[in-house]
Amino acid sequence: MDGGGGGMGQGTSQNKWTPGYDGVRVSVVRASDHAVVTTPIDLTNKSIPGSVYHFGKVSKLQYSGGAGLSPAQGGYSYTNPSQALPRIVSSSGNSSIAAIKSYFTDEQVVRSIAGLTGMDFDVLTNGEYRLLIEPVAYYTFQGVFIATTATEAALYDEMLGGGLRRKMVSLSHKNLPLALFLETADLGFPAWGGSRSTAASNGDIKSSLGLGIVRFNDMPPQIPAVTDCDYEYRTDTEVITAVWVSGGQSDPDHPVSVTFHIAGSSYTVSSVYYPEGESQLAWVRWRTPREPQVMTITVDVQGGGSASKGTIRANIVDLDANPPPDPNADDRNDGFTSVPVPAKGQATSSSWGVWRPWWKAHWVWHSDYNELGEDEGYWCDHGWWEFDFDRYSASLSASMAITPDGKSPTAGGRILKSGYGIQERVDTHVSTSQPSAVTAAQNAVTYFPEFGYEGYWRLLERMGGGYDMGHEFKENPYSTYHRRTHFTPIWYPDGSYTAHTWLIDCWTPAGMLSMDLTDSVTVSGNLWSDWHIAPQNPD
Repeated sequence: MDGGGGGMGQGTSQNKWTPGYDGVRVSVVRASDHAVVTTPIDLTNKSIPGSVYHFGKVSKLQYSGGAGLSPAQGGYSYTNPSQALPRIVSSSGNSSIAAIKSYFTDEQVVRSIAGLTGMDFDVLTNGEYRLLIEPVAYYTFQGVFIATTATEAALYDEMLGGGLRRKMVSLSHKNLPLALFLETADLGFPAWGGSRSTAASNGDIKSSLGLGIVRFNDMPPQIPAVTDCDYEYRTDTEVITAVWVSGGQSDPDHPVSVTFHIAGSSYTVSSVYYPEGESQLAWVRWRTPREPQVMTITVDVQGGGSASKGTIRANIVDLDANPPPDPNADDRNDGFTSVPVPAKGQATSSSWGVWRPWWKAHWVWHSDYNELGEDEGYWCDHGWWEFDFDRYSASLSASMAITPDGKSPTAGGRILKSGYGIQERVDTHVSTSQPSAVTAAQNAVTYFPEFGYEGYWRLLERMGGGYDMGHEFKENPYSTYHRRTHFTPIWYPDGSYTAHTWLIDCWTPAGMLSMDLTDSVTVSGNLWSDWHIAPQNPD
């Protein structure tokens, strides 16, 4: 964790914050898949009135995954910890980050958090989990007392078209988000390298600010070198690449455009508008090459402003290059032990927005008196640009079904003998309020229990197109009739046989949507029992 901040400025009775009215939201997160495994809890030293407005108990990770704001009045739950919190949000930017770190790594505090979240202390601290800490502020806005995390304040400001920032910028966009941020990237959030004393944009707050992470091991898992790239895409797939643009104000009188240079082609996004102090996503939709490679994408901004990245590295991978081997090589594996189905991680919804400028007319009479004293003046519009924020979203749903191969001679219903084939069907549905900015769910990769859900996999074939695309096994070269099958091992033990499919590559400006899917059939008996050896001729 680290912290920053600056002066608060002046408030009014309708829009004010009293120093000390702060706290934290604590979420327990599984490090392997970034899943929030308990209901987040809020801790504060203050007594919060029951009439407070709030947005429920939602973590930054859940908002990053596409969760929306759900305002409510009353019913807000919080805990006054027995060991008082240190100052979290400072009116002068001088909260002690050392004191905050010390507090959340104190064993008694962690034991208390374990009890409040319902986690066993030894499980919480075994290295498989993290504590996600978010600063919370309690303040009056437009005469109403509300509670928000930094991320909620940014999302709320977007809903209001910048209304919160205009009244509460020193709190909502500076001292609250800068109260905590990361020095070391973890849980998919980057280390913050921007200003520690100036108001941040909503985009920066949502992506990088207003969080600290407590680990119970020495360092985050080492990141493979391939993730030095900004994006990982699949071959021959329609994708979306996006950057944040900010700096000054962009309006029709002073427009900004962004050009992406990709594989010898240039794609220009014109009329990228945003108000002073804010930012705007700019994105391009394109298709990746058929061959795996690492690509460098450059981004130019014209007309003022700057992009969050001037150079983007994209790793293009081929998932069709590691199918299971010929099942004829199967032999008994009496030492086989099943493993739990892993979670690749999923995000089933996302949201983004576009600033839309509109002219606020302000007519002023300019007098011009003639020799007779008559005013021959004229009206002049001294107006200015205002901005509305148009919100868009996308969601992904899907179903997966595996069944015994229809040509399996001994299968019945959902029961088959090991050594025979299974077939699979994945049906997807994507819904969005901005179709031009969202792709279909284009790739599905299935992993199998006999390989411990790693080592080998099968990239499914796209069946049809559009937002209701289906996926099935490709024709199996080891099948006599090249059916769309996967053969279970001859030695697979009786019981449940569960396949795991990761549905990916539904791209939006706010990132990729994906789903973990599983389905099972029952194995009973094996192919050995169907093999018969002919009697030998004694001669």
